[in-house]
Amino acid sequence: MAGDKYRVRAGAVRPSHLMFTSGVGSLVDLPNFSVLVSGLDDWRHEGAYGWEPLAEPRLLAAIQSFPYHKGDPEYLDFRSVKELRPAPWLAGIERDPSGPASKVGVPTVPFPGWMRCTACDLLAPIDSKVFGFENDKPRKPHEARFFHDNCGRKRKGRKPLAVAARFVLACTGGHLDDFPYVEFVHHGQPCAKVSHPTLHMTDRGGNLGANVEVRCTNCEEKRNIRAVLGRRGQDQLPRCRGRHPHLSRFDEGGCNRQLHVLVVGASNQWFPQTLAALAVPQTGAKAIDTMVERHWEAIKPLILPMYPWARENLPAMRDHFAKWSDQDVWEATERRRAIEAGGTEKKPPAYPDLRSPEWEVFSAEELPEPNDDFAVRRLDEVPGRLKEVYADVLQVERLREVRALIGFTRLDAPDPEDPELVTRAPLSRSRPLWVPASQVRGEGIFLRLPEGLLRGWEERVIESEAMTQHLEAYTRFRSYRYSDRIKGNFDAARGWPGPRFYALHTLSHLLIRTIALQCGYSSASLSERIYAGTADDPRSGILIYTAVPDSEGTLGGLVSLAEPDRLVELTFGALRDARHCSSDPLCAERTPQAPADFLHGAACHVCLFVSETTCERGNRYLDRRFVVPLADEPELALFAGLL
Repeated sequence: MAGDKYRVRAGAVRPSHLMFTSGVGSLVDLPNFSVLVSGLDDWRHEGAYGWEPLAEPRLLAAIQSFPYHKGDPEYLDFRSVKELRPAPWLAGIERDPSGPASKVGVPTVPFPGWMRCTACDLLAPIDSKVFGFENDKPRKPHEARFFHDNCGRKRKGRKPLAVAARFVLACTGGHLDDFPYVEFVHHGQPCAKVSHPTLHMTDRGGNLGANVEVRCTNCEEKRNIRAVLGRRGQDQLPRCRGRHPHLSRFDEGGCNRQLHVLVVGASNQWFPQTLAALAVPQTGAKAIDTMVERHWEAIKPLILPMYPWARENLPAMRDHFAKWSDQDVWEATERRRAIEAGGTEKKPPAYPDLRSPEWEVFSAEELPEPNDDFAVRRLDEVPGRLKEVYADVLQVERLREVRALIGFTRLDAPDPEDPELVTRAPLSRSRPLWVPASQVRGEGIFLRLPEGLLRGWEERVIESEAMTQHLEAYTRFRSYRYSDRIKGNFDAARGWPGPRFYALHTLSHLLIRTIALQCGYSSASLSERIYAGTADDPRSGILIYTAVPDSEGTLGGLVSLAEPDRLVELTFGALRDARHCSSDPLCAERTPQAPADFLHGAACHVCLFVSETTCERGNRYLDRRFVVPLADEPELALFAGLL
C-alpha cells in the first residue's frame, strides 16, 4: 500500500520477505516504478484481522537489551519495545480489491523522487506535476504506472511510460537521498538561464558501465554520470545531508559522510539486521533470568525484605515468580544489575546470546516434554558406523522460529560479531514500542559431534599453515572493511569463529547439499544453526531445519532422514562426495593467501556453497580439507581415518 498521495496496492509479499528482502527502509524495484518501505510510525494494525503479538520472551528480552549507549539517538534505544508484531494484513483483497482489505498493509512511498519519460527522455521530479499516475486494474497492481502527461508522443493511444531515474545516493550512516541532477549538470552552480531548468536524461549505451548523459535544455550544459562514479568521482559529490526518506525526516545536525552513487536495485542498498530465536522450553536459571528481564522495570526498585509484600501486591511478582524462592529472585536481579552496570570488566558490545538456551536443551540428558512449539526425540542409539561421527542424534519433530527486524544498514552488511562496526539505521522516528517480526514452523535434525574428536582435531590443526592463512585472511577482511572507521585500537582478529566452527559449518553444508540432491528438499527451504561456542565454552552441535512458511517444512520428511539406515547413507554419501569437486584441482588447492580476503578455502558453488537464506554466515568459513582428506594435506581432515 502506498502513501496518502498514491494510495494503491503495490503488491504482496510473505511476512518473512519483510525480514530479509524488503523491510523498513528498503528500496523495492517494481515493474514500472520503485517504492520505499515506510517506517514503523506509518504502519497501522487497526482493522487487521485477528492479529496479535508474537510470543517469544527470550527474543523480546534480547531486543530490549540490545547495545545502547548514553548519547545515542533515542530511536536506537530498544528498551521501550514491548511487542513483536507481524505485518498488518486483512483477507479479502482478491475478492474485493477496493474493500476494507485494501486499507490494511505495509505503507510505501514512490522513490526515487525523479522520473524519466521513456519517449522524450524528460527528467523531472514526481512532485513537479509533469507526470500522472494510473492504476485502473485493481487486481493487477503490477501494471500500475506513472506516465508523462503532456509528452505528445503517444504509443498505441497511451501516454508514454515514466520510469524512476535510476540513480540515488547513500552513505554508510544508513542515509538515502535523491541524486542532485540539477546541481550535477551545472557543476554545483545554478542554471545561467532559468531558476527551474528543464533536464533530459539519455542513455548512450555501451559496455563500460553507466553511460548516461544529463542535459539542461535551457543553457545546453550537459554531463555524463560517469563523472561521479568510482573512487575518483566521489570527491565531486556533495556531503551527506542525513536524509531518511522512509521516515520523511533529516537527522538533526546532518551527517556529512562521504556519499556513494547507487543504482536502483543494487544489492547493497539495504542489509537487514535481524535477531532470531527458537521457541525452546526454558528451565532453571535461564528461565528466571528471562522472567527478570521481562519485568525488570517493575522489580528493579525492590529490595529483598520487600519481596513478601510484593508477592501479594505487585502484579509482576504475584503472577510470574511464584515458583521461585525470594532468594532465587534476588540472585537473578543481582545478575541483571551487574549486566546493567557493565560488570567489573568493561566488555565490548556484543549481540545478545540467543544460542546458549537452545544448546542447553539440545544437549540435555533429559529432554523436555513436547509442547505445541517444540518436540524432540533422541535416537535410542547412534548407528554403529556413525559413532565415530556423531555422539548424539535428535529428531526435532516440531519447532517454531521467531525472527525480528531491529534495523538495517546500507553499503556494508552488519558484522555478525560486532554490532557497532556498521551504523544501524532506525526503523522509526523515536523510541520504538514494537518491532516487525515473523514466525515459521518446521522440523529438523540435531547432530552432536564427539567432543574428544573435535578437541583432538583442533590441537592438530590450530597451528597448521592452512588454518593460519584463514586467520590472516579474516584479519585482512576486517581491516579492509572497518579499520578506517574505528576510533582507538582496532582488533582485527576479534570475532574469528575459530577452527571448530570451520569443521562444523563445512559438515553442515555437505549434509544440506546431500539432503537437497538425494531427498527432494530444496536447499533454499533449509536453514542451519551452528553451535560451536567459544574457547571457554566449546560446543559441538549442528541443527539443520526447515524454515519456510509453507507445508514443505512440516511434513516429516526431514525428521525421517535421522532414522538410522537413512542417516548412515546420508552422512557417508556427503563425506564421499566432499572428497571430489568438478572444479578440482583449483578448488581443492585454494587457500586465502595475501592479498586476498575471501573467507573460504577448498569450497565453491559446485561443492559447498548454498543459498544465502540457508547459510547463517554468507558462505564464509568453509573448507573441505578440514573435514575430509584431500590430496594436498590429508592430515588436516576431521575424519581422516574414516573414509
